[in-house]
Amino acid sequence: MTVVINARELRSDLGRIVRLAREGQRFRVLYRSRVAFDIVPPGEETEFTNELADETLYGASAVGASSDGQAARNHDRELYT
Repeated sequence: MTVVINARELRSDLGRIVRLAREGQRFRVLYRSRVAFDIVPPGEETEFTNELADETLYGASAVGASSDGQAARNHDRELYT
């Protein structure tokens, strides 16, 4: 059975998810309510499709830079949480 999780859950509980994947659990990760990727146990074959390829922001280049990285970190927090 595949467990569906979102990107936020993946970030907050990565250690447990890695352990469960190593034990044979499959995960489907959603990003903005769309399938982003699957996490499968080591050695298991899977077919890859990139449903985010058409997302404008997914492939966008950086629009600026900061000297301390704080602005990018704040931007990511607003977009992905």
